[in-house]
Amino acid sequence: MTDEHFMKQALKEAELAFEEGEIPIGAVVVVNNKIIARGHNMTERLNDPTAHAEMIALTSAFSQIGAKYLPEATLYVTVEPCLMCAGALYWSKVTRIVWGADDEKNGHKRITKDHSPFHQKAEILKGVLKEDCVKLMKDFFKDKR
Repeated sequence: MTDEHFMKQALKEAELAFEEGEIPIGAVVVVNNKIIARGHNMTERLNDPTAHAEMIALTSAFSQIGAKYLPEATLYVTVEPCLMCAGALYWSKVTRIVWGADDEKNGHKRITKDHSPFHQKAEILKGVLKEDCVKLMKDFFKDKR
């Protein structure tokens, strides 16, 4: 399985969020080339500003494996994690984080320009299916303006 394959699965989650009127961000957690958890933004549905795609997927993954750490996992997310989600990824000890689109307004880099908030052992890969991820976000906000 490839990074593109799993990012397509995260994009499917983002499309669900789009259909529900949520900011279209999706995430999947992968262990041993198998998706163990999925999530998409649910902040509006749950009236919860912490119900980001990454948080939903991580919580599901913890429950799935029965542990609070995910050292063998890769998280695929369509948009760069915010600082809150970066913190959750740090504490979960996810070893690989892959995202599609950068988020200049709300991504973690807005606050942590020179320091990575992710676990020191985490590998970061950005730009996977970037155009598809950016297009979904632009389409969502075009309808809102």
